[in-house]
Amino acid sequence: MRTFSTVEGLPVLSRASGEECGHMIDLIYLNGHVSGFMVDPKGLLTRHLFLPVENVLSFGDDGIMIKSSSELKPYVKDKQAFLLRHGKRRLQGTALLTKEGEKLGLLEDVYFHEELGRIVGYEVTEGLVADLIEGRRVVNSQANLTIAGGRAILTE
Repeated sequence: MRTFSTVEGLPVLSRASGEECGHMIDLIYLNGHVSGFMVDPKGLLTRHLFLPVENVLSFGDDGIMIKSSSELKPYVKDKQAFLLRHGKRRLQGTALLTKEGEKLGLLEDVYFHEELGRIVGYEVTEGLVADLIEGRRVVNSQANLTIAGGRAILTE
């Protein structure tokens, strides 16, 4: 289990050639799980790439290993998917509520199971001052999210 912030910015490496294929820049959330990651390829004027979570061989401290660069596909925006950090449909900064309507804070990061792509927890913030004094809270939950109207509601 790890947070996305621990892999954000890490290079994506091909085990077959040893080449660096790009850097991890975002997590893609679709239908209650991590469907994959957005990768920023090397070079100017290049489009983002999609790395399905099942194509990741391992998450290391210094890089993400894949079999080869052919595992990466052009990123195509899915109208049902949410990104964690970027775009209009991002999860970061979204109010996280319980199914009873209790606001837990603003979603900041996610904890996910690497092999399964399942989100197992949410890191929430109540603002900079609260983060400095109390730290961020972690909400352990494998519940799916219903996301609409700037809110994410934990459902079962």
